[in-house]
Amino acid sequence: MMKTLIRSVFISSAAMMFVTGCAMVAPGYNPSMENVQSLKNNSATALKVTPFGSEKSPENNNPISIRGSSLASPYDQSYSSYLTAALKQELQLANRLSNDAGIEVTGILLKNDIDAAGFSTGYTTVSARFIVKKDGKEVFNQIKTVKYEFPSSFVGSVAIPAAVQSYNVAVQKLLASLFADQ
Repeated sequence: MMKTLIRSVFISSAAMMFVTGCAMVAPGYNPSMENVQSLKNNSATALKVTPFGSEKSPENNNPISIRGSSLASPYDQSYSSYLTAALKQELQLANRLSNDAGIEVTGILLKNDIDAAGFSTGYTTVSARFIVKKDGKEVFNQIKTVKYEFPSSFVGSVAIPAAVQSYNVAVQKLLASLFADQ
């Protein structure tokens, strides 16, 4: 009886793992000190951030598939929320975030993918349309895209963690390109 119970629990657990695959949650955003310093040096303007939207397309993955595993966002399981949180964190650290500011930043996440299939190199692509409004009037509307190359491996236990960590760096670089645009 006990062997039958143990066997059924094992089979049920194995079946659930097979059905759900290996699901992971991406680490929370880690701000770039270079981006924060750039914000401090180049502007004293306070900004407010409103939630980003997400375009539905095959290039905008949520969750992101990495070698048969799925990577979900830690922010409401939404990568547009990840981008919103990342922008808010960097502005907060630079003392440039204010919910009462007359300048608002928002946008739409367009592309979101990690390619870890390569034997030695992987790529993380993140693209977003950034929209800036001053007193309700649009003053900036531009697409920024980053294709970040990271070292990968044939071995999944090396490639998957490298791919997961690459996402944060790609978002840092995406925001750096926004902050560098005058």
